[in-house]
Amino acid sequence: MFNYVDLSIAFFIALVASLLLTIPVKKLAVKIGAVDFPQKRKIHKVVTPRLGGLAIFAGFVLALIYIHPRHEYLPAILLGGIIILITGAIDDKYTITPIAKLTGQLIAASFLVNAGLIIERFTVPFIGTIELGFFSVLITVLWVVGITNAINLIDGLDGLATGVSSIALISIFIMSLMDGQVLVAYLSIALIGANIGFLFHNFYPAKIYMGDSGSNFLGYMISVVSILGLFKEIAFFSFIIPVIVLAVPIFDTLFAIYRRAKNKEKIMQPDNKHIHYRLIEAGFSHRQTVLIIYAFSVLFGGLAILFNYVQETTLIVVVILVYLVLHIFAELAGIVLGGKRPIIDGFLKLIRRKKRCNGSEESG
Repeated sequence: MFNYVDLSIAFFIALVASLLLTIPVKKLAVKIGAVDFPQKRKIHKVVTPRLGGLAIFAGFVLALIYIHPRHEYLPAILLGGIIILITGAIDDKYTITPIAKLTGQLIAASFLVNAGLIIERFTVPFIGTIELGFFSVLITVLWVVGITNAINLIDGLDGLATGVSSIALISIFIMSLMDGQVLVAYLSIALIGANIGFLFHNFYPAKIYMGDSGSNFLGYMISVVSILGLFKEIAFFSFIIPVIVLAVPIFDTLFAIYRRAKNKEKIMQPDNKHIHYRLIEAGFSHRQTVLIIYAFSVLFGGLAILFNYVQETTLIVVVILVYLVLHIFAELAGIVLGGKRPIIDGFLKLIRRKKRCNGSEESG
């Protein structure tokens, strides 16, 4: 069913194309003034070009041209992706309003709905399969717009959104291979390659940002492959799996909404209280913060795969692990227990105690 040679070649085409094309895209961004200026809310200290999404998109498309997949949904998916890319690129240059960005996202989602690519049902544990009926269109649009904006919101540090997206896509790719979902595997491997190629330029210290053109495109495509590969399955946990795969951007977004609503701030008003900023405030370096969130993404991705394939008798262990990781994530975000961090602080105390013991043994 899968031609692993073609998958490998497509991955390298996307990677090399994105790696090389980022250089002229960076020059173009500087030339037309699509740059990100340092601000009080932002971490970076120098003017940095945006528009990196163009290189990611180009690498993705070139890989698809090689693989040449055929599917009834593919034209709608690509048309929606182009709309999202153009909307993001305009924002990278002119900084358009949230309403204008939302309009572009809704237009992209409408292509999917018109083609019939919708979330028709999902399975809830202990309840069974729920047919969404009339609400399927609304749920699909909310999922596409929600994930698109979640990836956009987490794009606050060098390489963060690129890496988190890649890890989520790798998890989906593994599940697509195990489930024999050809289109999902092709789309995922092309996106993974394009992301990793761009990450060479985007990891700390970043020489270019993906901008809204990149974060919106990646968010849109991740929402699409998750609909194709996860919601379409009638597994016992089909409702939970895509949420776990994308737990880092989803819960960071939910925490931000909760925080702003509680403080009576505008929901769309950006701030510097996302999980990555909290980690930096806690004393971690820029690079360490990104790697810590990568680690969370890997954990959630692995747990999602376990959810999909372990026996029902061991699911309770996985559920406990998911809850524990989510609680730690919420402690880092400072939104539970009045800002107290019993698990994290206990873990840090354990590490310090171990270091003291090792030091005593060495001096003895």
